Amino acid sequence: MKKKTLALLLALVMALSLLAGCGGDSNTPSTPDTPPAETQTPDTPDTPPAEPEAPAEPTAPGGDLPRNETLYFGGQQWGEVNSWNPVGANQNNAMAIASSAAGSRTVMFETLYMYNFLTGEMVPLLADGDYSWNAEKTELTVKINPAAKWSDGAAVTANDVKRTFDVGLEIGNPSTFHPYISEIAVTSDTELVIKANLDNLNPFMLEDFLSGQYIAQAAWIDTCLARNNNDAQGFLNDKGEDAPYTGPYGPYYSDDQKVVFVRNDSYWGQDASMWGKLPIPKYIAHTIYADNAASEVAFKAGEIDVNQQFIPNIQDLWEKDGLPISTFYDHAPYGVCATMPTAWFNMNMPVIAENPALRKAIAIAVDYDQIIANAMTNQSPSFSEVPRSVMNPTAGEQALYDHDAVKDLQWAGNDVEGAKALLDEAGIVDNDGDGWREWNGEKISLQAVCPQGWTDWNASMEIVAAAGQNIGVDITTYFPPADTYYPTVLTSPTQTEGAIFMWSPPAAAPSSPWARVNALMGKDYVGMENNWSGNFGQYVNDEADALIKKIPTMTDEAEIKAAYTELTRIYLTDVPSFSLMYRPDKFHSVNESVWTNFPNESNGIPPLDCTDGYGIAALYELELA
Repeated sequence: MKKKTLALLLALVMALSLLAGCGGDSNTPSTPDTPPAETQTPDTPDTPPAEPEAPAEPTAPGGDLPRNETLYFGGQQWGEVNSWNPVGANQNNAMAIASSAAGSRTVMFETLYMYNFLTGEMVPLLADGDYSWNAEKTELTVKINPAAKWSDGAAVTANDVKRTFDVGLEIGNPSTFHPYISEIAVTSDTELVIKANLDNLNPFMLEDFLSGQYIAQAAWIDTCLARNNNDAQGFLNDKGEDAPYTGPYGPYYSDDQKVVFVRNDSYWGQDASMWGKLPIPKYIAHTIYADNAASEVAFKAGEIDVNQQFIPNIQDLWEKDGLPISTFYDHAPYGVCATMPTAWFNMNMPVIAENPALRKAIAIAVDYDQIIANAMTNQSPSFSEVPRSVMNPTAGEQALYDHDAVKDLQWAGNDVEGAKALLDEAGIVDNDGDGWREWNGEKISLQAVCPQGWTDWNASMEIVAAAGQNIGVDITTYFPPADTYYPTVLTSPTQTEGAIFMWSPPAAAPSSPWARVNALMGKDYVGMENNWSGNFGQYVNDEADALIKKIPTMTDEAEIKAAYTELTRIYLTDVPSFSLMYRPDKFHSVNESVWTNFPNESNGIPPLDCTDGYGIAALYELELA
């Protein structure tokens, strides 16, 4: 392919011009024509890359790292690390601690399984082989890989899993999984049974636990509790700098400028029962940039190898600028779109809650093609290509509902005349001739809100506001700082700050698409304080909620499809929210000036930044350019 050829040529030029420099660790990005690079052919897969001469170790922690042994990341770590506590709170340690059923980041702490959203497979990590259900799907049995070891040399045991789960209840800090799991029973050092809460039976959430819950060492949990006098807040805020880990990398250096991890060459995963080798880079590092603009400059300069950042018109970087930059696909949408950033209507506001016609009119008037072309620069399929529903655009989810049954309810957008007709029919009209429609004698004035500086989201909400202007509904935008947006708009169940506000429902996970449907319409989230999980607009529909609760225990495929079809019908009729675009779970772009053989559509490794879920398999396949 053209961009691969450019990548190799540019990498060679950079290697020849920069053999003497390590670089890549400066906080001031170098100019785009001189990114640092060194070349070296990797050794056999069983050992780290061999060097003709042993490279110098960093002169001091955080100093120059051997560029040909270091994989640099971008777009994940913002600000200094707060803690290394795998069961703590407010760690701000994204490279080490970012748990998600869709794919937890397992460079340091590990989960029982890794989810591969490309195939839907659960790949064993700390677990040994496949898990098994009992006939009623109320108990799930997992075996622990006997080769699995902690960084202090102790064996990983079933009791570590149990203690990790139990401590949340013990200190009054339950996790997402506690409502669905009644008990984790240990049957031997290497076997455990996860028992479902029969009053809230949901096999999906037990499977999410397998790929979403980090396992901490039981002995360390007890030590940490003891030194904090069993105080819950003390335990949660403990720095955890002595926490053993099972992953391939451990802490090396961190400050307010960068975070560096070093490979644990005793990592248990080189056992034949797991990877059979160590990951290729000796170091993984993340410079802490001031903002996205600085990060983008560094990425173009080759100072970042793997970047989790939205970059407008990313194809220009190889098509016009000739940079050795790649994405998972070399064509639009460039990544695997697995989630749908959504505009949520605020049902705390009577004008919103009592007028489904107003909600649908706004939704069908929005010019989504403009959002996709301008805000997303075509890094999303359009709603003409993938008609809207409660499903993401992947083939597996699209097969789960009857498209023809809801075809008359779907919309592609920019239907201004249709929106006006809906409002006129509902009696929401302009009575005083000022150009704005009223309800109950008052001009309808709504605020569209999302975090400041999230440029693609900001642009999307401006297009929503423009749709309002086109149909006589006054919608203005407000973009507060993220740390203001989270508590006052997103996570408050009583807020009236935002009439329309943005957040994404769950992407791909073992529980998808159920988890997304539950997030869009599930009643359990209504009234929940500090809610980061779903139904942010406080929508209530008893019929939808009853179906949502039944689906996890359904086994008949036709029945499941009928349920998802009905939920799609309810969603497109009531319009409690509306998706603005399709979007990758993670933006995954790579600069191949130093490292190559990253995940792409031909190698089966998902584009999850070489760190999340089964995406971490990429670290074992990298080659120096």
